[in-house]
Amino acid sequence: MTVEQNVLQQSKSQKHQQTFLNQLREITGINDIQVLQQALKDSNGNLELAVTFLTAKNAKVPQQEEATYYQTALPGNDRYISVGSQADTNVIDLTGDDKDDLQRAIALSLEESNRAFRETGITDEEQAISRVLEASIAENKASLKRTHPEVWSDSPNPYDRKRQDSCPVGLKNVGNTCWFSAVIQSLFNLLEFRRLVLNYNPPASAQDLPRNQKEHRNLPFMRELRYLFALLVGSKRKYVDPSRAVEILKDAFKSNDSQQQDVSEFTHKLLDWLEDAFQIKAEEERDGEKPKNPMVELFYGRFLAVGVLEGKKFENTEMFGQYPLQVNGFKDLHECLEAAMIEGEIESLHSENSGKSGQEHWFTELPPVLTFELSRFEFNQALGRPEKIHNKLEFPPILYLDRYMHKNREITRIKRDEIKRLKEYLTVLQQRLERYLSYGSGPKRFPLVDVLQYALEFASSKPVCTSPIDDIDASAPLSGTVTTQTIPSTTEQQGPSSSEIPSTSPVQRSVIHKPFTQSRIPPDLPMHPAPRHITEEELSVLEGCLHRWRTEVENDTRDLQESISRIHRTIELMYSDKSMVQVPYRLHAVLVHEGQANAGHYWAYIYDHHQRRWMKYNDISVTKSTWEELERDSFGGYRNASAYCLMYINDKEQFLIQEEFNKETGQMLLGMDTLPPDLKDYVKEDNKRFEKELEEWDAELAQKVQQEKLLASQTPRMPAPSSAPVQAGEPEYLEQPSRTDLSKQLKEDSVRAITKALAEQEDRSPETVMQTAIKLEYARLLKLAQDDPPPECDYRLHHAVVYFMQNEAPKKIIERTLLEQFGDHNLSFDERCRNIMKVAQAKLEMIKPDELNMEEYERWHQEYRNYRETTMYLMVGLELFQKKSYMEALLYLIYAYQNNKELLSKGLYRGHDEELISHYRRECLLKLNEHAAALFESGDDQEVNNGLIIMNELIVPCLPLLLVDETEEKDIAAVEDMRNRWCSYLGQEMEPNLQEKLTDFLPKLLDCSTEIKGFNDPPKLPSYSTHELCERFARIMLSLSRTPADGR
Repeated sequence: MTVEQNVLQQSKSQKHQQTFLNQLREITGINDIQVLQQALKDSNGNLELAVTFLTAKNAKVPQQEEATYYQTALPGNDRYISVGSQADTNVIDLTGDDKDDLQRAIALSLEESNRAFRETGITDEEQAISRVLEASIAENKASLKRTHPEVWSDSPNPYDRKRQDSCPVGLKNVGNTCWFSAVIQSLFNLLEFRRLVLNYNPPASAQDLPRNQKEHRNLPFMRELRYLFALLVGSKRKYVDPSRAVEILKDAFKSNDSQQQDVSEFTHKLLDWLEDAFQIKAEEERDGEKPKNPMVELFYGRFLAVGVLEGKKFENTEMFGQYPLQVNGFKDLHECLEAAMIEGEIESLHSENSGKSGQEHWFTELPPVLTFELSRFEFNQALGRPEKIHNKLEFPPILYLDRYMHKNREITRIKRDEIKRLKEYLTVLQQRLERYLSYGSGPKRFPLVDVLQYALEFASSKPVCTSPIDDIDASAPLSGTVTTQTIPSTTEQQGPSSSEIPSTSPVQRSVIHKPFTQSRIPPDLPMHPAPRHITEEELSVLEGCLHRWRTEVENDTRDLQESISRIHRTIELMYSDKSMVQVPYRLHAVLVHEGQANAGHYWAYIYDHHQRRWMKYNDISVTKSTWEELERDSFGGYRNASAYCLMYINDKEQFLIQEEFNKETGQMLLGMDTLPPDLKDYVKEDNKRFEKELEEWDAELAQKVQQEKLLASQTPRMPAPSSAPVQAGEPEYLEQPSRTDLSKQLKEDSVRAITKALAEQEDRSPETVMQTAIKLEYARLLKLAQDDPPPECDYRLHHAVVYFMQNEAPKKIIERTLLEQFGDHNLSFDERCRNIMKVAQAKLEMIKPDELNMEEYERWHQEYRNYRETTMYLMVGLELFQKKSYMEALLYLIYAYQNNKELLSKGLYRGHDEELISHYRRECLLKLNEHAAALFESGDDQEVNNGLIIMNELIVPCLPLLLVDETEEKDIAAVEDMRNRWCSYLGQEMEPNLQEKLTDFLPKLLDCSTEIKGFNDPPKLPSYSTHELCERFARIMLSLSRTPADGR
């Protein structure tokens, strides 16, 4: 084994041990490294057992707690080494006697690790991690008993899955893989990282047969990651399936489909594998020089730990990848960093005689990509489970790191001392201000200026000469009170006289407290208390003193407030001088987690550096966003969402986000031009498969249109039917065989137009009468289309032509529709109409294919059928809602909203009021959620199961419908209300079986992808004639106008 490989394996050992310690620290909230190491040792690598040891009351605690301050000085310790780092071994050790024993222990540990690696290619630490993960999975299976996540089906219409122009490509959630999407999209949008992955070529020595298990795992993953990145670059699909890359990762994690991975854990593993893969390549390509690993160059930096232990100084340089930060107790990112960079009492760094211990961390080399892990989980000892920290934590779009750099440590120390002095002074001022604002010695306190004002008002009140109770006549009722004689009893009101009640036994009425009537002050009593006796001289002196004191207090309060504001401003500007804004890092990505510690959903906000805007990557959905939306979802303190990981990039390193240029022409390379030949071919093949899907879909639609054309061409040659009535109740437009689905009402309209035309025309020839009748019908329908009726009167339901006119359909479409109305066989009931029908049919046959696009004609009529269908979904849904049949109403309203949204996407007048449908759909879900929660709270097994069935089968599948549109704030707030209602049960005492059911259900509620799940077949619609449809629609809309709903 080469020296470089030996050093690499040493760093791997340190890294994986540190991964264990980081996991234990996050789960238990214990920061003492010796305690964590001892628990890990006692549990023989079993994470579950180690947690049990640490959370038990008799957990072992080292006697010398101050030793923890020295831990970063030890070569085996990597407090901040999170991923694949190569720690420096040139440690300055000043502890004295135990140096030889320590070095021998390290050498022995390395020898054992190297021996195991030579045999299996896997270190002992990796084997230990595997054991821990398997134990954790076994625990999850035993305690949670979760079912497999619901599979979200793709839309059968490939055009719904087609990429729009240059819109970024999403990633499909293939089963609790939102963590994968969030991290991969953040890294993919780093153009330098993208180039490294796309241009990666596996080493020649590993192409035939991988040398060990690590290569057998990493190289296939790199291949799948390259394919995935290539699809994200050039795919014609709206989103792509990452299953193949995810499966390799899941195999490594030894997890099942329904276990949700942690973002930081996955990022550690991902960068670890990438580092290994590039290290293999780097070692193959080196020419006697130390190989450079691009992953290390991109993601890893160094910091210097300087400290003192009992007067002895030490220094240690270490590498770090993802930098962990505690959130609890801090308000912004700088406060977190300050706390992470200083531990213990640091005065000893500048004093030779102090016996205190402490250490500082200083960045000596920052990576181009700097990632912060925000530790938002802590272990609740009382409840025995981890909990999420929802505290608000602010972070800036531009982060200046000059104050944390080693080269600036002297000036930073001076500024820190100055800030410390200012904060101490600030504390004194705030305490003094508090005495003015909360004056008094009792439990209730008031602003002193108000107390003085009240005293002044009391002194200035008109004196009274009597006691406040002496002037009240106790024998007479107070104003506002009523005696029993003045209140007629219920019996008296119903008829019998009061004489039926014996006079010797008066009715005893219970006293009812009426705060707004019984306690009314008598009109002759003064409104405020006043002094009994006060002379003019006393009043003058007192008023003068109180006025003067109040002015003094006001001035003092204002001076204190202004001083506090000045100090705050001074502290804020402490690092704003030019020398401290030379290391800018720009926020590139924010990974957000919504939910609780044991379940939730991840998405990412990523900055588009070229378009200068934020984008939201939420599985298959990629949408434009804003800094305001990012703040709302990422800072925390609002809802259950907060940032979990921040990715900053060096704002001066433009190569990170710079596009590629053609070396010969100098033109920018975009899309497929950025791909290597093998990946370009791969993407082209996938695009061909997708184009074939589109062609097959088009062919299927064309076949349907051809069948309808064939049916239409045969219709005029069919023998004229008798005037047999249509089956009662059938919706004629949807089900009648004629193209215009002529109803009785339309037939009457045609006959009326023909009759009127006959009355107006002297020329009674069928062709002239038909033309006049069509003009009259057209004028009538045009008037309806131009009217502005109330909501309950929708003329579009009366006739397709009204719908066409309002939506500016081509004139040829309207003309043919009217011709078909007058050419319908239902007009053959008498000779006069039959002749006109024949003329209309002849006109239809004369229309040449090039004069009218029949496919467009079919699309307009299909859209009108969809409109009427949507109207019926809405109408039935609202009727059921008013009957409080919320479960039945929900499905109708869902289909009404989805169909209506598709209609409105083509034009404003093609559908109904979207806000109206959205409101009742939302109300339906909220009422069902409330009902399900009440059933769960009952504790009865049957009712609990019924409540969870409502949630799993109705509520959870519908949540993506509310979340898919980020602009619908009311829908998003409703989802949060529903989630918060169920999350509130987490902290409550309940039966173990209820806790198990809740733990099983919550991930489904919280991990809602915005990908729409395919519902079952739509509910069956009742059959209505046009007259019935218009009448019922008017009735339901009128009832809504009488009871306006909140939010409409």
